[in-house]
Amino acid sequence: MRIAVYAIRNAGRWEIRISLDIRVDLLWWAKVSKDPLCRMVLIAKDIPLGWALKMEQLNVKVKEMDTWNVHQWKQYAIGVLQVELAEEEKFKSNGNCISEKSMWIMHVRNETNVIRRVHVHSHINMVQGQQGNTESGNSIVAGELIGISMKGRENIQPVNEQRLSKERVQALWDSSVNDAGRGRKADDLRHGGVMQGMISEAKELARVLQGRSLLAAEVDGLLAEAAPSLAGAWFTAAQLAYLQGQLILGAGVAPAASPSGGAPWQRRRKIRRCRRCGSVALARTACATCGSAACAYCEACLAMGRSRACTLLLRGAAQPAVRGTAGGSPTEAMGRWGLSVAQSAAAGAALQFLAKPPAGSDFGAVLASPSRGGINHQPESSGTLSIADASRNSPSLSSSLLSDLWDFLSCKWLKQSVPSVSTPDRFLLWAVTGAGKTEMIFPLLASILEAGGRVLVATPRRDVVLELAPRLARAFPDERIVTLYGGSEERWRSGTMTLATTHQLMRFYQNFDLVIIDEIDAFPFHNDPMLAYAAQNACKPDGKFVYLSATPPHQLQREASRGILPHARVPVRFHGHPLPVPSRLDMKSVAHCLQQRRIPLKLLHNLERSIKRGAQLFVFVSRIRHIEPFVMLLRRHIPGIRIEGTSSVDPKRSEKVVAFRDTQIRLLITTTILERGVTVPRSDVFILDADSGLFDEASLIQMAGRAGRSKDDPAGSVFLASAHWTSSQKGAISQIRKMNRIAQKGGYLTRDPMNR
Repeated sequence: MRIAVYAIRNAGRWEIRISLDIRVDLLWWAKVSKDPLCRMVLIAKDIPLGWALKMEQLNVKVKEMDTWNVHQWKQYAIGVLQVELAEEEKFKSNGNCISEKSMWIMHVRNETNVIRRVHVHSHINMVQGQQGNTESGNSIVAGELIGISMKGRENIQPVNEQRLSKERVQALWDSSVNDAGRGRKADDLRHGGVMQGMISEAKELARVLQGRSLLAAEVDGLLAEAAPSLAGAWFTAAQLAYLQGQLILGAGVAPAASPSGGAPWQRRRKIRRCRRCGSVALARTACATCGSAACAYCEACLAMGRSRACTLLLRGAAQPAVRGTAGGSPTEAMGRWGLSVAQSAAAGAALQFLAKPPAGSDFGAVLASPSRGGINHQPESSGTLSIADASRNSPSLSSSLLSDLWDFLSCKWLKQSVPSVSTPDRFLLWAVTGAGKTEMIFPLLASILEAGGRVLVATPRRDVVLELAPRLARAFPDERIVTLYGGSEERWRSGTMTLATTHQLMRFYQNFDLVIIDEIDAFPFHNDPMLAYAAQNACKPDGKFVYLSATPPHQLQREASRGILPHARVPVRFHGHPLPVPSRLDMKSVAHCLQQRRIPLKLLHNLERSIKRGAQLFVFVSRIRHIEPFVMLLRRHIPGIRIEGTSSVDPKRSEKVVAFRDTQIRLLITTTILERGVTVPRSDVFILDADSGLFDEASLIQMAGRAGRSKDDPAGSVFLASAHWTSSQKGAISQIRKMNRIAQKGGYLTRDPMNR
């Protein structure tokens, strides 16, 4: 995509802006600026989006800019983009996009209380080689054409200067119409009725995109469903919403913001990152869209659509987060949601966390900066029309109505506060496997929903999303619940509660007051900075994060133990019995057993004992390639029962899991793919090759957690079978025993623990 970029001097300082429709910017600054020295410089009307954004992010501090002519502005732009221009020079592309032929300088002045005069300097009329101030010459006001006139006409015959000025202004405006892209191309935005329509469209677009982070193609898809009248023709509305601070315009791939200080072109080049997933974007390719010979794109999130340096990324500005209520007593939580004493205590601590104001919060009547994501105080409308003869162009509109439209245009109506840029506060719900984490989040969700907020429950796996959806629908029948996963038909729907796989979070931006990440330790979220980036972006800056985990990453455990991370432990399962503590089983590796075609007697005896007591048997192995031969070996040694194997590559995995739950399969050999999410009432667990590097402490705890989950069989057996005793095995047993001690100390265990 190619876009316009200009510089604006307003409120005594210069900044760079981008534009999808420069006509909107002409109208905007003619209205809102109160700076008597305000001027606008069109640097380029058609350059690659990534280049324009690089210029926009610069912190401009050159005083001499007040007196620069178009030649000096051209040299400035070339200096900023010298790396990009050098790259393109090799391929003879994009070489002439910074040209004085398309540049102009516009001056905006408050010379009277009625008319704001605007003068335009064109390179065509500049004295060749002229430097410095260009203020000499007569100024002409063309009131019918938003007060724009040309000056510096030393090379033009002085015949009917008023008419000549108007013709040039009309040519400038017509040129802007042709460059407007997918907006109100054929409409005259100076007409009051058209302006009113543009304002309504900007408001509607901002509403639909609120809390979203979408590439341009995705915006088309969203609008086709949510606002068909805008589909395919939304650039003009987007530009107005951007100037109002309701939308943030960016690129799919862009370098990090440059630090302040020093000449912009002397600063070190920044690494390009995907603004959707946060990954480093090193891949380059020739691009027909922007004309670049080396347009960067992201390979990490290709499945979500191609994110390029020239792909427009739109983000809806955040609204202030709501705070949850502290909730009632634990007894009330137990009654309404059916929670146990331990669950109620943990939920109560989490509710207290939700009720607290965000750490370091400072709220004021400010708007999010559309260009830098920071804070920008937007000026109020002066109440004086800068379109001198707007009412003459639109006689059907009264001057008071037109003034009201301008107040709307310049955001006088938008007075809500948004938070300073910050990171959401975090809370850890550390609950043992089988503790009933889903039920514990119900009071948290209710707290935010009852305050008018939006909530998100993110989980790593699609099957968990599909399992949770009906449970949440039953618990919250009056809420609009949206379920998102790969291939979901609800992709563009909006609701008060969203249930999604973690990859779907990349399409949201500061949308949720509460984000709950289920199984933060699980694949694919664990050790994936891309998903962590997406999750943080989905939450409002002053919103709240709640992590759910039975095996939190060590970093979170350290933060919790040091008091840095607020947390609550649920050390006992809903039935009140202690967790089964694994027993060690000394045996050779599975590979050795397969080679010898023999099952160690210790393992065989314990397998037979579990079968005799009527248990279902999980047998975990570390390698997929070991499953089928071990199935055959066990079938030979243990006849009379159905023994099967499954893994992530098994197309019949779901069928086998169902058969295992129905006790049709008695012994299932599998990998960590079933370490969580599968609950069987009466089960024992055998973890073979427990000393494998593929089995860390967390995975051992999760696999052990398949046993003892039923109140009728709370003391299932767990065996760690290996030739070596590793730190991961020791750590897993230590953590299980620690949770049992905490549960005992807290009085959460039943008097009859039913240990065998």
